[in-house]
Amino acid sequence: MTDEPTLPLEATLNLETATIPWRELERFFAAGRAIGVSPSLDLIKVGAELSRDNAEQFKQWMDEGKVDVVGDEQAQAWHEADAEVWALVIRPYVLVQGKLDA
Repeated sequence: MTDEPTLPLEATLNLETATIPWRELERFFAAGRAIGVSPSLDLIKVGAELSRDNAEQFKQWMDEGKVDVVGDEQAQAWHEADAEVWALVIRPYVLVQGKLDA
């Protein structure tokens, strides 16, 4: 039996991150499972902390307004702009971060 090397959590999550049209995530928003992540944070690091169930870090980010359930205004703006967002699934949630214009 051979042991295959495992990637660190952050590397694994990086492979699972993708850009996706917001409209494809609206069902998660409707279920209250779309979590908005500020562009000031690293989406992968936020996903890693969620995977580790680091409630203390999440509370700090929420208190700072950097992580929260996607609000109606933001969802509508992304819908109207037909926006693509960065997304990372950490079941049962989807972390969502608006793409910065290049």
